[in-house]
Amino acid sequence: MTVQQIKYFLELANELHFWKTAEKVFVSQSTLSRQIRSLEDEMGIQLFERDKRNVKLTDAGKFLKEHWSTTIKELDQIHRQAKKIDEGMSGFVSISYPGSITFRFLPKFLETLNSNLPDLKVELTEPTDENHEKLLSDYRTDIAFSRDEISNASIDSLKLFSEPICLVVPNNHWLNKKSLKDFNELQDEKFIISGLHQKTFFASLLRNFFNKHGFEPKTIIESDFGGMILNLVSKEIGISILPLSFKSAKVPDVRFIELDEEIDLYINWRKNEPNKTIKKVIEYVKLV
Repeated sequence: MTVQQIKYFLELANELHFWKTAEKVFVSQSTLSRQIRSLEDEMGIQLFERDKRNVKLTDAGKFLKEHWSTTIKELDQIHRQAKKIDEGMSGFVSISYPGSITFRFLPKFLETLNSNLPDLKVELTEPTDENHEKLLSDYRTDIAFSRDEISNASIDSLKLFSEPICLVVPNNHWLNKKSLKDFNELQDEKFIISGLHQKTFFASLLRNFFNKHGFEPKTIIESDFGGMILNLVSKEIGISILPLSFKSAKVPDVRFIELDEEIDLYINWRKNEPNKTIKKVIEYVKLV
């Protein structure tokens, strides 16, 4: 039994058509039939019921399809990770990040990487659900920047810095640091913020912040995309609350008013990571 035979089986189990499957896996129909028959003979199990017109999975075939699909996925993940380790300095590193570091920290970090590891290929992912922990555990990312520390025994985290969150208002808005005495003064303001019902860290931070001030915002637009929010604020559609990092976007006609609340940035990676390149990348992030 080979991995290739199992992959042939899984493709046929999905298509249930020898000719279409053979085309999909780039082999002849006779080769595919021979490989499937060889797999059945070796296991002593009939995987498919065949006649001249139809191909159907047996109950045993259905069971193996369910379990082998997971096994092959795991093998592919392990193979990808081994390939990264083997490639070393000129290899590939995937990084996930929150959108708030797009305008300042992330460009500086990538500039440092490019100067010190010029042959390194970097893949960037901005997950909308911020599930960096799962991305690391599934080997779909190697390094995750996140606003909260990941509590997982198999993941290491390092706090990089803290920064204030800010009210973001149009340039001509009446509000400034001195004029804001009580948050309830903003009860008639229209807010453009992350949906407070969401499970993301920033949505949770906003909920706690508003609860602490006994304030319920009048939200007119919900969005997790800071760049979009800044543009809407600049057009005087509403005001928002964002991390100070977004100030580096230099969107015209907006002002940032720092609040008495901070948000952190962490770098997270798999514990006992054998990939030397990833270890080097973690060292370079400390320089930034």
